[in-house]
Amino acid sequence: MRILAFDTSTNWCNVAFVDDRGATERDEPAGNAQSERLLPLAREVLRGAGATLQDVDAIAFGAGPGSFTGVRIAASVAQGLALGLDRPVIGVCTLEAIAWQARNDHAVDRVLACTDARMGEVYVAAYEWRQERWHEVIPPGVLEPDAVQLPSAQPWSGCGNAFAAHARLAERLSLSAIFGEVRATGLAIARLARGRLTTGKHGDPAHALPLYVRHRVALTTAEREAGLRL
Repeated sequence: MRILAFDTSTNWCNVAFVDDRGATERDEPAGNAQSERLLPLAREVLRGAGATLQDVDAIAFGAGPGSFTGVRIAASVAQGLALGLDRPVIGVCTLEAIAWQARNDHAVDRVLACTDARMGEVYVAAYEWRQERWHEVIPPGVLEPDAVQLPSAQPWSGCGNAFAAHARLAERLSLSAIFGEVRATGLAIARLARGRLTTGKHGDPAHALPLYVRHRVALTTAEREAGLRL
C-alpha cells in the first residue's frame, strides 16, 4: 500500500510517502507559506522515493485540530489530489498522530496529546496503546489549561507544544514524562491511515473534512486588535 500523507496543522509543513520498502519524508517550517510549499514538497518526496502521483494508492492528511487555515489547506489539497487520481482519502486526527509519533520516538504507551489552541486554550486528547493499536481514552476537545485532567492514575506522558506554551499545565499534572517537541508528521499520519485502509475505513474525497473541535471561525475586532489568533 503506497500512501502520500501530509500535515499542515502547525507552522510546519510535513510530507511523507510510505510503501512496502519504507518511507521518504520532507519537513520544513513553512509559516504562512504552507499553501505554496505543500505541493512542491510532495513532488520532492515522490521524486526521492522514485515514485509518481500515479503510483499513489491513497492520500492521507492531518485533519486537525490545529490551525484553522492549516487544516483547511491539508483537507482541500487531499480532496483535490484524491479526486484527480480517483483514490481514497483518509483524514487522521493530529492528536492521534502525535501519540503515534511519541510511541515511535519514545516508546510510550499512554499519551496525553496537548497542543496550543491559542486564545488561552489547548487542544487535548488521550490515547492508550493496546492490542497493537491506539485506543481513544479522551476524545479530542478544546479546554482551558486548568481544566485538563488525566484520565486515570496510570503513568501518562504529555506530548505536544502546549506544555511549553502553558507552563502551569505541566506543573499541575502528574506526568511520567513530557515530550513537548513531538508533533504530528506525515509519517505518523500515513502509518495510521494504512491501518484504516486495510480495514476498509476510508471515505469519499468529498467527505474528507477538517476536524476543527473549536467552532469559532472568526474573531471580533477587539480580539484581533488585542493580538488574539484562532
